Amino acid sequence: MTVANTQRTIDAIWRIESAKLIAGLTRMVRDVGLAEDLAQDALVIALERWPEIGIPDNPGAWLMTTAKRRAIDLLRRNKVRDQKYVEMAHTMDLYTEEDIDAALDGEIHDDLLRLIFMTCHSVLSQDARVALTLRLLCGLTTDEIARSFLAAESTIAQRIVRAKRTLNAEKVPFEVPVGDELKERLAAVLEVIYLMFNEGYSATSGDHWIRPLLCQEALRLGRVLAEIAPQESEVHGLVALMEIQSSRFRTRVNAAGEPVLLMDQNRAQWDRLLIRRGLAALERSQKAGRPLGPYALQAAISACHAVAPTAAETNWIRIAALYEALSRVSPSPIVELNRAVAISMAFGPDFGLQIVDGLSAEPSLKGYHLLPSVRGDLLVKLGRLDEARVEFERAASMTRNAREQELLRDRAAECASDVSK
Repeated sequence: MTVANTQRTIDAIWRIESAKLIAGLTRMVRDVGLAEDLAQDALVIALERWPEIGIPDNPGAWLMTTAKRRAIDLLRRNKVRDQKYVEMAHTMDLYTEEDIDAALDGEIHDDLLRLIFMTCHSVLSQDARVALTLRLLCGLTTDEIARSFLAAESTIAQRIVRAKRTLNAEKVPFEVPVGDELKERLAAVLEVIYLMFNEGYSATSGDHWIRPLLCQEALRLGRVLAEIAPQESEVHGLVALMEIQSSRFRTRVNAAGEPVLLMDQNRAQWDRLLIRRGLAALERSQKAGRPLGPYALQAAISACHAVAPTAAETNWIRIAALYEALSRVSPSPIVELNRAVAISMAFGPDFGLQIVDGLSAEPSLKGYHLLPSVRGDLLVKLGRLDEARVEFERAASMTRNAREQELLRDRAAECASDVSK
């Protein structure tokens, strides 16, 4: 394997393992900022050594072992080592590499849920929680997070640093709370798991459109949370949404890794077991006796697609009505953009375009590539191909995902070709 290929492999491993690594280290050192530093140190060592010795059979265990050794070395040099050793004596075991191999497949996974509850504490603002989630759990760079926030990279970097310092200063416990405290943090935890899933479902950047392992981890955490809080309607709603969305993974990209849009997917290849699980979770959410929240409403929308035998048989009128309900429960420009798509499918592209054009001055959508992408799609349906080409090109220039850029540029080229005929 060449050095370049090894580095790409290490990057892929890091995206898969970093969240579990940081969570496990946080359990050991009780400091999320220090845990991230130790994880980064292990990554640097891997970048130096793996091109020479090859990729280990269990790279996650290798990284954890290396990071743990760095932690012990650091504590030995630290002025407060005596206090830390006392804390560690009560809170951690010293693992062999074999122990860590087993732990990575067991208890360490549940550390992720503890880390989410820790980072969702009320001492942090919502923006800080989201930024920290994208950094620690989704593995995004500060630059990538800044682009999603439409903010300066330095601003996001400071926000993340302050958040980690606050968690340490306030001694926020690394645990899953119970009772009223669990309920108080539940909405923030659901948002974090939702963010994790969405980053896996449509990657913000990189060479791949989807990151299935990130979605699988978010879904697993959602299922665990449903066991912890079985009476909470929105927990089941989020699980339902993730189950149904996950059912489409094998059809979201073709053999070449290129995106396949929903209306073009082979529904015969959708995972029927995941769909059944999703519909069952949606039913549990509906039986809770409360009005459907934003996650349950999104799950109901996904269910409309899941039960339609073909794209042509999709109940777009019901989807439009569900988006109307969602816009009342959780109003946002992105929900309105999705409602415009549903309206266009149910009643014609002219109606959808009116809504989209009304969103063109929305500040929060200024850098959102799906706004020109949706507008381009509606213009194609109206036969305004030259305008559509411009919109697709603009959308391609705004996204940082290489696969999505290719898709949008191909659509722009198709419009140009059809115009010239």
